[in-house]
Amino acid sequence: MKYRRSKQPGGSYFFTVVTYRRQPLFSLPENTDRLKAAFKREIEKYPFTIDAIVILPDHLHTLWSLPGGDHDYSTRWSRIKGYFSIGCVGLKEMQSVSRHNKREKPVWQRRFWEHTIRDENDWRNHMDYIHYNPVKHGYARSAGEWPYSSFQRCAQRGWYAPDWGATEPEDIKEFDCE
Repeated sequence: MKYRRSKQPGGSYFFTVVTYRRQPLFSLPENTDRLKAAFKREIEKYPFTIDAIVILPDHLHTLWSLPGGDHDYSTRWSRIKGYFSIGCVGLKEMQSVSRHNKREKPVWQRRFWEHTIRDENDWRNHMDYIHYNPVKHGYARSAGEWPYSSFQRCAQRGWYAPDWGATEPEDIKEFDCE
């Protein structure tokens, strides 16, 4: 099956990426470190900007901006997932025959959710969704409490009040990006 993905050169994109069968792989600090290293490695090779990110135990959300003329986020994700998978620890799932035949480790769900950001309001709503996600899932009482998020960086830039995110923002109540 061929998936149709929006490809806007120089665009901004929201992504949701989930671990295979929702394994809490990012509960292990060495896996979180490995994921950060995968992003850093990819940004050095094929630049892009991470506007926002949150890493939860079994999935992550991120908002990227690609350089002008570039729309190839799929290759970046493939390389990030591949690098992470090589050093991932704590796998509990057995590898299926299909995954074995495709040389896939049971680390990631296949593919990812992607949304092309349409305008400033859409960008802001997705920023809020990303930063509120740990509160939504019960991992923190406010966005600033969660250590695996870009929230603190964004608050330092003045984009959020330090105590933002204790209650669900109105603009994201209808979002379902899981």
